[in-house]
Amino acid sequence: MKRRQFLSAPLLLGLSLSLSHPARAQTPDALLPVVTGLDHPWGMAFLPDGSVLVTERTGQLRRVDVAAQITGPAISGLPDVATQGQGGVLDVVLDPAFAQNRRIFLSFAEPRDGSAATAIFRARLSDDHMRLEDGVTIFRQSVAAEGGRHFGSRLVFDREGQLFVTTGDRGYLSLEAQNPSSHIGKILRLTVDGAAAPDNPNRPGWAPEVWSMGHRNVQGAALHPETGELWTAEHGARGGDEINIPKAGKNYGWPIITYGRDYSGEPIGIGTAREGLEQPVHYWDPSIAPSGMVFVEGDAYPAWRGSVLVGALAGQHVARLTLSGTKVTAQVKLFGGFARIRDVAQAPDGYLYVLTDEAAPGGGLYQIAPDQDITATSGN
Repeated sequence: MKRRQFLSAPLLLGLSLSLSHPARAQTPDALLPVVTGLDHPWGMAFLPDGSVLVTERTGQLRRVDVAAQITGPAISGLPDVATQGQGGVLDVVLDPAFAQNRRIFLSFAEPRDGSAATAIFRARLSDDHMRLEDGVTIFRQSVAAEGGRHFGSRLVFDREGQLFVTTGDRGYLSLEAQNPSSHIGKILRLTVDGAAAPDNPNRPGWAPEVWSMGHRNVQGAALHPETGELWTAEHGARGGDEINIPKAGKNYGWPIITYGRDYSGEPIGIGTAREGLEQPVHYWDPSIAPSGMVFVEGDAYPAWRGSVLVGALAGQHVARLTLSGTKVTAQVKLFGGFARIRDVAQAPDGYLYVLTDEAAPGGGLYQIAPDQDITATSGN
């Protein structure tokens, strides 16, 4: 793997200040600030030149030059966005054939007659990275709802070139997660044109786009590097955050079964298990509010190879999970108490990055420093 020269943390801090991007106070030594000044950054996708596209939930898409540590202006050509509550511009992913077609995909909260719904936008990124061209909304969630809760939404391409889309239950529509004809509370699998993938379960009564059902609010998703299976991280209520490996045609139980309770303390559903409903691979109680996730590959972090990293919003840390097959055998909290971690991703050169979910000027992109013992930065 090609190695990159890294600035020391103090020098990075000085450069950030000189660019009027004030670094967050008490940054852990193992987190190297690339840029701050972002406004509720949500998702990121690395471009072939080493720069990264970053979405801001408040309605923007920007390109960050990682090497120069500069955030570009807002890229034009985005669709109309409902920026309310948890809604806005959400995830971003490159087309598998980006090198040939320069297409990207965005998930966003689409305004719809006073309500909003998760939608997917496809466009070509201009050669100068300033505009989205030939943009089209290729998919619209079947049900729009009022309020700004639980839109999902992560985007992951599988090895067949089909697009997984995670959606939330929109809060008060939780029972829709058990309606197979609805797009609420589901994992969807689409073609690059927004149609149902041809080998989806397509069970009687199921919307053709639905891959799996019974999900509350999936905000983390990644492909296992060996098996190619989709793994997801899902918000519970008060407790009951889950990691799942969603299988085609399976029901993951929300809100019938859960390891959490309502925010009032009252029970939800019938308990933690029922025949015909799937169990999670792992769950958290109390909740950490999991967000972006990634499997660690390569040799930049040899002690972490094969681990899963999951960002924690309420927990304000990165959870590093050690695996044995599909079992979580250990967990370490990294950077505890630093910030709400919205996304975590690995660049093509093997280095790891996190996004902190804060309003401007606090939101930032940070690199996890390689080649040091950073388990010592674990939170409690």
